[in-house]
Amino acid sequence: MAQIFSKWTNHLPHIVLLGVIFGGVSSVAFVWYYFSPSYLEVGYRPTQPVPYSHKLHAGDLGIDCRYCHTSIERSQEANIPPTQTCMNCHTTILPDSDRLAPIRESFATGKPIQWVRVHMLPEYAYFPHNVHLRAGIGCASCHGNVAAMEEVEQKRPLSMGWCLDCHRNPDMHLRPIDQITNMTWEPPSDQLKFAERVKKEKNLQPPEDCSACHR
Repeated sequence: MAQIFSKWTNHLPHIVLLGVIFGGVSSVAFVWYYFSPSYLEVGYRPTQPVPYSHKLHAGDLGIDCRYCHTSIERSQEANIPPTQTCMNCHTTILPDSDRLAPIRESFATGKPIQWVRVHMLPEYAYFPHNVHLRAGIGCASCHGNVAAMEEVEQKRPLSMGWCLDCHRNPDMHLRPIDQITNMTWEPPSDQLKFAERVKKEKNLQPPEDCSACHR
């Protein structure tokens, strides 16, 4: 009697099994990356109501971050500067510029500029700016070199895993307090010794338990 199936069909179970394994691994890898903050959030750069250049102000002019974001060393949140801060300079610098018309209108009416938030953590995540800055974590560690950006964009994933990586090994991010707003600071050759000294002096023990960030 002739065989119903060809001999090659004996390999079908192996082919199906390999297909299932490959498809499963590929699906997990696809979701792992394309549904992650590294893909969905890094590079986010919204259009702002006023074309404010951080490169000009913080980079070329060297204005310190804390001139506009005045509360970052004292408050959990980094404040959005009020219009008055802009007008401290622009009452005399380019006072008639068309690009600054929304700023002048805001100042005259008292209605705040509706800046678009770039770095957004979920409401269930607690991140105190003041604690991190006092520990010696610089702005650039989380925000990138903002002084080189015409338009601010998100440079880090700000995911739980990304935060935990730093909590588990913060040594290369710790810097002298007077360098926290220096966007071009690089760890020196003796960085590990410096970090060990800082962790001991400040008793730094970055928490890894859930309640540290979820309250």
